[in-house]
Amino acid sequence: MSFCRILAKMATGDAVLKRLEQKGAEADQIIEYLKQQVALLKEKAILQATLREEKKLRVENAKLKKEIEGLKQELIKAEIQNGVKQIPFPSGTPLKTDSTVSENEMQSIPVTTISSGAKEQVKGGGEEEKKMKEKAEKKGEKKEKKQQPVAGSADSKPVDVSRLDLRIGCIITARKHPDADSLYVEEVDVGETAPRTVVSGLVNHVPLEQMQNRMVVLLCNLKPAKMRGVVSQAMVMCASSPEKVEILAPPDGSVPGDRITFDAFPALYYFPSPNRRARQGAES
Repeated sequence: MSFCRILAKMATGDAVLKRLEQKGAEADQIIEYLKQQVALLKEKAILQATLREEKKLRVENAKLKKEIEGLKQELIKAEIQNGVKQIPFPSGTPLKTDSTVSENEMQSIPVTTISSGAKEQVKGGGEEEKKMKEKAEKKGEKKEKKQQPVAGSADSKPVDVSRLDLRIGCIITARKHPDADSLYVEEVDVGETAPRTVVSGLVNHVPLEQMQNRMVVLLCNLKPAKMRGVVSQAMVMCASSPEKVEILAPPDGSVPGDRITFDAFPALYYFPSPNRRARQGAES
């Protein structure tokens, strides 16, 4: 009797276990289905958000196009008022327009819609523009004539060392620049009635005592330039390398005012001294 009861309990336990396994499988299917639904909902939400953003951008784009068209119309009106001639589009090649711009709006652009007063303004503006072009062409012709070198003039001669006014000079006095630690201020005799003031950046290369009463080579046909408040009227010629800078030494027997020439480049220019030009002006 007890054995039968045990068998009955075992049979009941197997049935319960089978039902549990079946329910577990059904639960797994439900979970998988729910996962698929969640994924679909996410995709749908993303798609809807994308569509909303696209719709928003389309609306903004249409507004911008409308604003641009309005600005174009204002520009055309302003140009017409200022006398700028408007050229209509050829009828055979119509302009591609957006759906927001009607054909009537495009047809309102040509010049045929300009009033009689505006036509007079356009005509007057065209005549003025023509006159301005003629004046500009005349000015351009004059400039070209001026720029053409005259035969035998200085511009037609070769550009070489003979153009440089190199003279022998003697540094009378040299002192440090009052406002620049790296500059010397020298008074140099170049054979003129008055010495020339020269500013040189040689403080870091030549001691001050070696600058006194020293014969040098000067470039004299430079435009005077103000260097830290002192006007420099020439340049002391030097030889330089990455290691040092040295002042050029004039040939033996040179005196202040002597010109330096080169055998390969004969002197083609005459450089009268400033004092000579001043005397010529006083005599005339």
